[in-house]
Amino acid sequence: MATPADQAAYKDVIPLDFGSVKTLPDSFVWPESDDFYSGTDQPCIPVINLMDPNASQLIIQACETWGVFQLIGHGIPQKLVEDMESQTHRLFALPADQKLKTLRTPGKAIIGYGNPPFQARLSRKLWQEGFTIMGYPVDQARVLWPHDYQGVCDTMDEYQKQVKALAEQLIRIVFKFLSISQEEVDWFDDPTNMCPSAFQLNSYPPCPDPTQALGLPPHTDGSLFTILHSRTEGLQVFKEGVGWITVQPNPEAFIVNLGDVLHIMSNGRFVSVLHRAAVIQKDHRISAAYFYWPPMDFTISPILSKNSADSEQVPKYRSVTLKEYHVIKTKHCQDTLSVIRI
Repeated sequence: MATPADQAAYKDVIPLDFGSVKTLPDSFVWPESDDFYSGTDQPCIPVINLMDPNASQLIIQACETWGVFQLIGHGIPQKLVEDMESQTHRLFALPADQKLKTLRTPGKAIIGYGNPPFQARLSRKLWQEGFTIMGYPVDQARVLWPHDYQGVCDTMDEYQKQVKALAEQLIRIVFKFLSISQEEVDWFDDPTNMCPSAFQLNSYPPCPDPTQALGLPPHTDGSLFTILHSRTEGLQVFKEGVGWITVQPNPEAFIVNLGDVLHIMSNGRFVSVLHRAAVIQKDHRISAAYFYWPPMDFTISPILSKNSADSEQVPKYRSVTLKEYHVIKTKHCQDTLSVIRI
């Protein structure tokens, strides 16, 4: 029998049955909702064609000034992206009781269906449901579609493989620019060293009052890179001196976010972009985010300039293992970088 503590924990994990409500519950109303809507006269995040001869230089500029960019010319087949989207819509269209069969375990399992882990620390509820995949999702897919699970498994697996290869291509560009040696990241090209990654599917259902709701709160990612795909707007990024900017997605592009790990490794030179998901329309929006990390035992530390006269030579952050970083991130959320700052 579940204890009161267990029941309370599961309450934070289980999403609202969005199709059953006609008005926005008070617990989903965010007081700062007026801030969710940015003006129309806004700068646009950079759009970079990976086939451009100057792509590497443009990527580095975007890392230094924005911490986010849209990437086209990436070589990932559009058909595969469309198949992934179709399977994602299929997943979230399942009845609530069916999706709950793959509910993640509070405080333990990080794969499966449910609210984001940080929901319990928020004062308001999020208008969002998520599904986390790590690797080949056969166990979860068998529960959701007992007689028809192979297609979704193969699609999601192939999509992850292709996006992982793209992430590693981008990481090579960054490591080369930062003059990071093979010895400093001996895990990167080692086929026996499996780097952790996660594939997060998000659903933002039609909302009775999207002007008052929020899909995901402001946060930075704890990854090297996050590669996001979504056809509809909703992602907002924060730029110093400008404020919140709504990203206008290109259906053929991936949105690439830099995470805290690269910010630390670059000694603060690269931006770990603050972003959130607004519920800015009544249509159903989905997004798919692929997170790529170093191994959990990797020590994250600033890679100092090889030029001793460089003003960035003094480290701004203390060294932490990725595992330690995740513990700090779980406890301190947006204050993580301040906690490890020297």
